[in-house]
Amino acid sequence: MLKNRFVRAVCGGLVLCLCLSICGFAGEVDDLRGRVLRLHILANSDSEIDQSVKLKVRDAVVEECAGLLDGATNADEAATLAETQLDEVCAVARRVLREQGADYGVFAEVTTAYFPTRVYDNVTLPAGRYPAVRLLLGKGEGHNWWCVLFPPLCVSAATDKKTTADVLTPAEDALVTDSAHYAVKFKVVEWWEALFEKQKTDP
Repeated sequence: MLKNRFVRAVCGGLVLCLCLSICGFAGEVDDLRGRVLRLHILANSDSEIDQSVKLKVRDAVVEECAGLLDGATNADEAATLAETQLDEVCAVARRVLREQGADYGVFAEVTTAYFPTRVYDNVTLPAGRYPAVRLLLGKGEGHNWWCVLFPPLCVSAATDKKTTADVLTPAEDALVTDSAHYAVKFKVVEWWEALFEKQKTDP
């Protein structure tokens, strides 16, 4: 009996330590999310045509966004700049939709959206809710595409060349550039965040 109690106590202690570790790591990740601005484009549907249109809109918008956030020193400033340029971004998307003969429109907003863990070259961004510029094409019911507007990881033509090291703390930059070291923790956080996202969306 005493042995069983001891085993249960040890297991309980390990679970508690694991939970505290996850919560601490999740806190670090949450601070990181607020320093990044994502781009999120949702296709009208999963049809081959709509997915092709989405990619053409992506190419045009990414090119348009090359100098969009020049001068921004943090994600809040980047989001403010993006907010003032939404009409221009929508105009680019509408032009592509017309050229492709798409019979639907586009809606753009600066919002927060959930993203799974994603690798961009040598940078890994953990899952969670990030500030984002979101473009909804038509019904927005198809597979989406996302990248990072600030720092401009997906905008290769950006004139203001910022990297993660320029906008993150040294600890946060190590977090996203040493993905092999944090891979397991990223998976745990993704599972944890996805669980809460499901609870939010369930009726």
